[in-house]
Amino acid sequence: MDKIRLGIIGLGNIGKYHAEYLLNRKINRCELVAVCDKFLTSPEKYQSLKIFTDGERLIKSGDVDAVIIATPHFQHTTLGIAAFENGVHALVEKPISSHKADAEKLIAAHKKFSKIIFAGMFQLRTEPRYLKIQKMIEGGDLGEIVRVNWINTDWYRTEAYYSSSDWRATWKGEGGGVLLNQCLHNLDTLQWLCGMPKRVRGFCQLGRFHKIEVEDNVTTYLEWANGATGIFISSSGEAPGTNRFEIAGTLGRLVLENNKLMFTRNAADMIEFSQTAKQGFVKPDAKEEEILFENAVQPHAIMVQNFVNAILNGEPLIAPGEEGINSVELANVMGYSSLLGQTVELPMDGAAWEKKLNQLIAESKIEKKVVKVATDDFVSSFRK
Repeated sequence: MDKIRLGIIGLGNIGKYHAEYLLNRKINRCELVAVCDKFLTSPEKYQSLKIFTDGERLIKSGDVDAVIIATPHFQHTTLGIAAFENGVHALVEKPISSHKADAEKLIAAHKKFSKIIFAGMFQLRTEPRYLKIQKMIEGGDLGEIVRVNWINTDWYRTEAYYSSSDWRATWKGEGGGVLLNQCLHNLDTLQWLCGMPKRVRGFCQLGRFHKIEVEDNVTTYLEWANGATGIFISSSGEAPGTNRFEIAGTLGRLVLENNKLMFTRNAADMIEFSQTAKQGFVKPDAKEEEILFENAVQPHAIMVQNFVNAILNGEPLIAPGEEGINSVELANVMGYSSLLGQTVELPMDGAAWEKKLNQLIAESKIEKKVVKVATDDFVSSFRK
């Protein structure tokens, strides 16, 4: 095989975006040959492709070697498993599943077909800003991490956005709100850089700013095994919103905000300095410097090219699909902790959250009126 025949399942906002750069031949050794959507609009755009209305039929058709799964969340697991069982490689949009128990099923299914490539679409891992942070953490520039704060409230969405689909912002359709949809990329980046915390206490407001039944305003306390603490704050109803990512270590502090990465470097380890200082009010000398970076060019396309290269040449995946369970677990546990009103230890009980989620679905009384919404500004939401 020297070229991948690719299909896209789901032509919502993100599926259409993938199709656009694929049709413009932005990916080497890959050809978009098929698309699938139950309610296809503008079919003339895809007249050169095979068109399906059922994802499993596309997978079983023999027309594709690989698929991008970009459907509503609950279909990610069933379609992913169908792909593996039919020898089709799968790149799954975030989240890889709506909840941890389903993610575990998806991962278990993939283990039976280890030669099939399973990737997650976590394109923030390609952004130089986060790659530089990763390098500094791994290189010891920060020393031991002691605190992590991420105020991530620039996910503003209007009421019209939530009315654009009947599945959006419902327990049955998404399995969650701002945590599982908008800021899942940030949760992936957080655990990718800092590791998974050991305990979580979430405070989630359901429908605080919108007429929805899921969370749209979140404040969470995190604690890691080494004693490091953190706060993760997100909202889809706050304007103008803030995106400030701060990591404090014993050797300095990193702050990513307003497209700038600033590092304040301590002249000495803060704990060692404290233990040896002869005065009570002194602190280590510190020097601030800017860490320069450029934005990634079409990060989604980078992920798809990596996926293709992994299939054809065994290139290591930027985001192995199995790692997608971590961001799902973080989104789940923040909401679960809030509903329980107590701290939850990780790893969380995926089955317990699935049971609670099924209860929320069964008790749901929401009735949505779907309206057509312009999506011209969709791409502006990618880089967070």
